[in-house]
Amino acid sequence: MKLDKKEILKALEHITVPGEGQNMVESGAVTNIQVFGDEVEVDITIKNPSLQARKKTEVEILKIIHEKVYAKAKIKVNLKVEASSKPKVNEIKGKPIPGIQNIIAVASGKGGVGKSTVTANLAVTLAKMGFKVGLLDTDIYGPSMPIMFDVALEKPLSINVDGKNKMKPVENYGVKLLSIGFFTQPNQAVIWRGPMASKALNQMIFDAHWDELDFLLLDLPPGTGDIHLSIMQSLPVTGAVVVSTPQEIALADARKGVAMFQQEAINVPVLGIVENMAYFTPAELPDNKYHIFGKDGAKHLAEDLKVPFLGEIPLVQSIREAGDVGRPAALQTATPTEEAFEELTKNVVQELVNRNTALPPTEAIKITTMAGCSAVKNK
Repeated sequence: MKLDKKEILKALEHITVPGEGQNMVESGAVTNIQVFGDEVEVDITIKNPSLQARKKTEVEILKIIHEKVYAKAKIKVNLKVEASSKPKVNEIKGKPIPGIQNIIAVASGKGGVGKSTVTANLAVTLAKMGFKVGLLDTDIYGPSMPIMFDVALEKPLSINVDGKNKMKPVENYGVKLLSIGFFTQPNQAVIWRGPMASKALNQMIFDAHWDELDFLLLDLPPGTGDIHLSIMQSLPVTGAVVVSTPQEIALADARKGVAMFQQEAINVPVLGIVENMAYFTPAELPDNKYHIFGKDGAKHLAEDLKVPFLGEIPLVQSIREAGDVGRPAALQTATPTEEAFEELTKNVVQELVNRNTALPPTEAIKITTMAGCSAVKNK
């Protein structure tokens, strides 16, 4: 007897796909049917990977064809499992902090690339643009922000907020600041294991009264360790900025820093890469550029990893001096340094806007003001 393909399809409409609620013809689970006289070969794709679902599907196909089409049909079922693929999106993780719109983590794969300097200048530039800015120094073992903001001798005050005692961040240059450096002596080493450091960090995050902020910048320690994981688990980080110098040894670690944020378990959007100490220009020869650590290394890395290149910061003595005296170099008006940090900051904000537009808006990521950032609007 020659079997009819249409009759077989009609029979298979009586079978429901496991876990989907549709019959297997409607759902597209039947991908192919071949008939050779009284022999029939059915190709099926289901999304339920369990052995029970596969066995049930195969038994039901044999039974329905024998009942509805031909009792003596010789049937072969080729069953393929295709796990349902959810589109990969940048997820918002962690517990939102009321009033904080965007949380940006500034990281580097290794130390010594000027990550804290970039973070401090990014913070004051955002404040100059009219944003409300906070900065959390998450480097428990080597805090540097109190010195960079000239507040090393300050202490956060305890204030009462809704019946609870909260830390009031120290403020300077329009930036609210918290650091473990406020709670230790200058010559005191912090010798803590990971869990202790993470607990102290959580206290600075959730026991602080940050009030309303457009941006909270996180100055992460070098590497990819306990502090980084604690941050990703605790906070809805909006995006990450990775800082590197152009030299190959720094780029190798910057690549790992980007990879950390892009891991499926973390999945934090990388807003881009900053090339710090990109070139040296002596004051007496302002038109000369000497690429001491190599040329365009971070720019090429950004292209290779398909993440935005946010800009380059020159190796300038005044940037180092400004950090040492506690007045970030971006506060120096009408200088090439100020221009470099302004361009970097505008690019960071633009990438943040792009990232927030690409995701469903939530209170954790929505920008409420673009005051003072006209260059971003004009792009």
